[in-house]
Amino acid sequence: MSMIGKKVGEFKATAYLNGEFVPVSNESIKGKWSVFFFYPADFTFVCPTELGDLADNYAEFTKIGCEIYSVSTDTHFTHKAWHDTSDTIKKIKYPMLADPTHKISQDFEVLIPEEGLALRGTFIVNPNGEIVSYEVNANNIGRDSAELLRKVQAAQFVAKNGDQVCPAKWKPGAETLKPSLDLIGKL
Repeated sequence: MSMIGKKVGEFKATAYLNGEFVPVSNESIKGKWSVFFFYPADFTFVCPTELGDLADNYAEFTKIGCEIYSVSTDTHFTHKAWHDTSDTIKKIKYPMLADPTHKISQDFEVLIPEEGLALRGTFIVNPNGEIVSYEVNANNIGRDSAELLRKVQAAQFVAKNGDQVCPAKWKPGAETLKPSLDLIGKL
């Protein structure tokens, strides 16, 4: 069953953010674009490469009004310890959500129950709290934040311009398509 259109469920979590523990809930995401970026665990191998890549491109997400929430089943204390010991993770300026109860991972259907870890799930959520795009990878396949940024930009464009669609490899400023009978068989 598809997650497209599903509303983010109620949750309350603690995040590590800029040297502090801060509360984050489903109420925190209302009215803005969000990305929930699930990963298996702190102090692992592929995870810091992904989170570092997101940190390097975080300013681009904030420029388009999109907040990043990285999420693992670790505690907020573990996030702080990882931040304090890893040069890559020290670059992070977005909230690192703790999901030790597994509620958020279950709601987004990325939890591996027998391991207590999350799959690499990426969810773009619109300002109404609805999932508009998602991708779930096996835990040995890393993701690319530049492609994620492009997908958020495309989701924002079609939300604003409902009569247009974004073709493959579309980037802001590129030509879009207006679905019509005239296009059938012409592309």
